[in-house]
Formats: sequence, structure tokens, C-alpha cells
Amino acid sequence: MKFKSMDSPHNKFKSYTSNNLYFLLLLLLTNFITLFISSSFSSCSYKPLSTTDASIVEESTTTASDLPPEFLSFASGHALPFGYNANFDSDTIYPPAGKACTLFPDELRRYMSYKVNGSCPDDELLAQKLLLKGCEPLPRRRCRPASQPEYTEPYPLPTSLWTTPSDSSVVWTAYRCKNYNCLVNRKRNEKGFTDCKDCFDLRGNEKSRWASPKGGGLHFSIDEVLATKPRGSIRIGLDVGGGVATFAVRMRERNITIVTTSMNLNGPFNNFIASRGVIPLYISISQRLPFFDNTLDIVHSMHVLSNWIPTTLLHFAFFDVYRVLRPGGLFWLDHFFCVGEQLEVTYKPLIESIGFNKLKWVVGRKLDRGPELREMYLSALLEKPLKNSW
Repeated sequence: MKFKSMDSPHNKFKSYTSNNLYFLLLLLLTNFITLFISSSFSSCSYKPLSTTDASIVEESTTTASDLPPEFLSFASGHALPFGYNANFDSDTIYPPAGKACTLFPDELRRYMSYKVNGSCPDDELLAQKLLLKGCEPLPRRRCRPASQPEYTEPYPLPTSLWTTPSDSSVVWTAYRCKNYNCLVNRKRNEKGFTDCKDCFDLRGNEKSRWASPKGGGLHFSIDEVLATKPRGSIRIGLDVGGGVATFAVRMRERNITIVTTSMNLNGPFNNFIASRGVIPLYISISQRLPFFDNTLDIVHSMHVLSNWIPTTLLHFAFFDVYRVLRPGGLFWLDHFFCVGEQLEVTYKPLIESIGFNKLKWVVGRKLDRGPELREMYLSALLEKPLKNSW
């Protein structure tokens, strides 16, 4: 006897029932996912210090065909010559390039257009604008950077620490000033407010900066800060947005090595820092600090980490400082500025959420742009806990 199980009424009913159950479960699952997404991303769930940002950024619609070939040559996956590598856990290496690079295909195309093995375009302004927009790190290029035709050797140490370098150390195309004499005198010759306007004048305010406390208020001295830790325990560190690196120079005179991050905003800050004989690091405040966890003795920042940075990004930045400091390390937040009530409402809770111990916390008025702006300064000396810092 042959059974035609596929044609029997009983099996037809089972098949019909199974299909209904399948579609019912599918409907319930999609409704559950919709409910989960709507509740997770509802605007009502936003908190000032939450992991979600208040702003929404549109995703790039750029495709590979829109990107310059030289960028794709660099940023695409490259097979490792000897195959799988256990350290990479992969047989392919993907060179880093900021995701935001692809959001600006026209600028990226200009930056990556050059003759391979030849000279790079003289395009410092374009490169810095890309970097500040988030194209960080910039993609590598296969060309030689612009440089002066005649270069003069730098002054030897320690003379270089407090001597204005030769003009030949800079390609001046990107700047209004075309020599160091112009930069040294621009506070006297230019009207209007410019941050770090007098930084290049090493015989001006730089000569006394951090040398001694001024009235015992917002202006801490280096020796005052170092005295909070056992002698000799502060050896290496970082200055975030350190201008012309006078902080690093002062620390070097005390046998402490400081790396200084700086951009070239209307001045050759990185060239100047290197000519003084200390180490520049050309990264923006958005970049993850290129140091391993729990390694630095001190991190300093004056003016740069302040209220002009979106609050969520600032929260990430402070946690990154905490990450690279060793237990017992110091974070010197020097002249952080904000407006009136922002300090108590937003920034004090934000800083306290990181987990630092407070060694010094001084608040005062910021008057350099006028009292009507109601700006405030905070100078704080914070310590990563020596025990239970995790």
C-alpha cells in the first residue's frame, strides 16, 4: 500500500496550521523589535550625561566610486604577505583613516591628488581643515611634503628652549604672517581677540608663565603642583593644546618629559615647538590619545578643554585623560572656562562623574572679553585614585 502523505487532508491541515503559527510568531517578533527600538531611542529618554548625544549627524551617502583612487589604494584592506597573523587575528590589515574623510569627497580628492613618488601639493590649510572636520587620522600619502629650499640647523639645547628659531624652519604659505618677527609682534600690530596671540613672544608673558603662583588663586605654579606628589614621581606627561609648548619647556628644565598637542591655527605652532627642542603632536581634541592605559604621570590642559566642545565629546575626552593617567597621576585642568551657571549645572557634575580625587578646585571670573559675557574660570588639580581606580 502506498501512502500519499503530502495529499492527505490531515497533512494539509498540519501544513496550514504550521504556516499560520510561523506568520503569527514573525508578526509578534517584528512588533517586539519595533517597540524595543522606539523605547530605546525615544527623545524622552535623553539625559545630559547619557551615552547618546542630543545632535543627530546624517550618514554619508558617498560610495567607493566617489572616492579618489589614491585614497582607496591606502585605506582598502591589504592582504598580509605571510597570511594569517595571530597578533592581528586576521590575514588582512586595514590602514586607519577617519570615517569623516568620506563625508567630504571633494576636499579628500584634492588632498589625495598628486604624483606618486613626487612632491606633495603645498596644501597645509586643506589638510588641517579636513583633520578638524573629523578626517583624522589623515590618510597617508606617497609624496614628499613641501619644505623651504634652504634650511638652517636649529639652535642647540638649552639655547633653543628660549630662542626664536630661524624663519627657514617653516613653509609660510598657510599663514598671514610670513616670518617670526610678524608673529612675535602681532599682539601690538593686530586688533581684535585671537587666542594665543602673544604666544610666539618668548620675552613676553611666556617668560613668566607657570614660573610662580600669582596671588594664590587660579594661577597654579609648576612647583606648587609638583609638590603635591613625592619628589621625582612626576616624570612623563602630556599637555593638551599647549600653544608653543612653554609648559613642556618649563617641565624639561625640571627633567620631566612632556609631549605637546597643538594645531597650526594661524601660526606654525608645531614647527615652533620642535625648534625649541620639545616634542609636538599634531592631533585635534577629537582624537583618542595615542598612549596606553595607566602610563602617564601628568596631563595638563589650559583653555583648550572648555565649553566650546560639545558636552558629550568633552565627557569622552575627560575619560580618555583618566584612561592614560597612571593611578596617582595628576590632571591639571588649567583655566577651564564656561558661562555662569554652566559650571554648577553641567560641568561640575560632568567632571565629578569621571572619578578623580580633588586636590585643588578654584573658581574665578573670566574678564578678558568683558564682564557682560558672565564667563567663569575653573582651575583644578585632580588625581586619579591610587587604589581602586577601576
